[in-house]
Amino acid sequence: MNLPRKLPVGIQSFKDLREKRFLYVDKTEYLSRLVNNGKVYFLSRPRRFGKSLFLSTLAAYFRGQKELFTGLYLEKAEEEAAVQEGRNAWETYPVLYLDFNTGQYLEDDALHERLDSLLKEPENLYGIVLTKEEKPFFASRLERLIKAAYQQTGKQVVILVDEYDKPLLQTMDANETLNEQYRNMLKAFYSVIKTCDQYIRFAFLTGVTKFSKISIFSDLNNLEDISLRNDYAGICGITGRELEQNFEPEIEALSIAEGLTRSKTLATLKKQYDGYRFAKAGMNVYNPFSLLSAFKAKDFGSYWFSTGTPTFLVNYLKEAHYFIPDLDGNVELNEAGLETYRAVTENALPILFQSGYLTIIGYSKEARLYKLGFPNDEVRYGFLENLLPAYSGLPLGDTGKSVWQFVQDIREGKVDSFMERMRSIIAGIPYDNFSEGNVKLREQNYQTAVYLIFALMGQFVQTEVHCSTGRADCVVTTADSIYLFEFKLSGNGTAEDALNQIKEKEYAAKYQVDGKKVVLIGAGFDEKKRTIKDWQVAVVSL
Repeated sequence: MNLPRKLPVGIQSFKDLREKRFLYVDKTEYLSRLVNNGKVYFLSRPRRFGKSLFLSTLAAYFRGQKELFTGLYLEKAEEEAAVQEGRNAWETYPVLYLDFNTGQYLEDDALHERLDSLLKEPENLYGIVLTKEEKPFFASRLERLIKAAYQQTGKQVVILVDEYDKPLLQTMDANETLNEQYRNMLKAFYSVIKTCDQYIRFAFLTGVTKFSKISIFSDLNNLEDISLRNDYAGICGITGRELEQNFEPEIEALSIAEGLTRSKTLATLKKQYDGYRFAKAGMNVYNPFSLLSAFKAKDFGSYWFSTGTPTFLVNYLKEAHYFIPDLDGNVELNEAGLETYRAVTENALPILFQSGYLTIIGYSKEARLYKLGFPNDEVRYGFLENLLPAYSGLPLGDTGKSVWQFVQDIREGKVDSFMERMRSIIAGIPYDNFSEGNVKLREQNYQTAVYLIFALMGQFVQTEVHCSTGRADCVVTTADSIYLFEFKLSGNGTAEDALNQIKEKEYAAKYQVDGKKVVLIGAGFDEKKRTIKDWQVAVVSL
């Protein structure tokens, strides 16, 4: 019987992965480079990107588990490096693995309990007995533990920290007082890595948020951040080359299941899950969790986004009155901006980047600015779908159904039905946060709602959305028709004005060559009723 290959969806243990013969994309070249060229590292990547698996691989290496690396890059590279450096290959070291993935941190004593749990087992291993008074002093306990491990084994210690910032992320929006308490605790705890430098062989810390602007790491100035380095751009995630080298049977099975050619399957995978970039000129990578899940389910589903909803980020963007259309390719930040730790009402963009909702799509060397946008369709449509309820009266669970109804109307040529739906959605926009005189912000909300509807329709029909202050214009292409929309959202133009603008500026000219019916729709806005007042329709050509 020809059994399907075992795909490591959710597998975080390198030992389990190798012993149980799950498919493994070899990342051990990066491991070899790290352990032979540095000492204390930090890596920021979004959740479900393979950080835990990479840490587990490091743990296996430093525990001397040579058999797990058979057939991988490191098997030969370690022997060669040992000869060059005049040391024994596959040396073993005491490993302290500090995993903050486990648990919830919203209770006052949650971080205390987790730190105590992480330290207790190795303390028992090295015969450390604590008094009741000593237990809450976690930095002192870590320092004593490192020294004890060094003295008893004669080997420097390896420290691996997984998701160092999870306690901070969970409390960032929920409990500012507890968040501040956690920052102070972790600052003291991680500073031990610097003070115990002589006893440490290697340290590697991972998280979602960047460290340079956080007081937590102010004392840990020997930490080498590889998060935006070109040479480590592919350390987590799956490159296009790795996809085709390692997943040919899965690509073929998905092609058959979806009824697509191989090239069309690859193009769809790329559009849906590729596009993450973590360096100025680095390679793009696929989201590994989504890619593996798609292969396992044989379906182009939405996997990564469904594992967590960024509710507080949606709220921040709404409260900051951010111009939502700019998220899709018009965000610019310098490197300091990318590394800002805390999401605040004034600027949620760094956390959107660090958590994977935005990624690098360009870099201006002269201006030293990174250009950000959505990495792929899975993230684009997932995030916009979460935004729509904040800018309309739609409940989150009804968003997908409502967008599909818009698509059906436009495919069937039901312009009046389409516009009635649009009128209803805009009429449902809440206004409690705006004063009567704050017309500009209300207009921006109208414009955002229109943008979100048309952008989300892009999952099913070809759309172009062009937004600027005071108006929004959109293009929708179906099999036999092209619809050009002009919305006069500022209240100083009528439906007739909008339709005349389309004609006078000859928006339809470039579409008439397609031989399709071109339909023009101009809409005016009623400021008093706070919704679309009326619309006019004209057919340009057949």
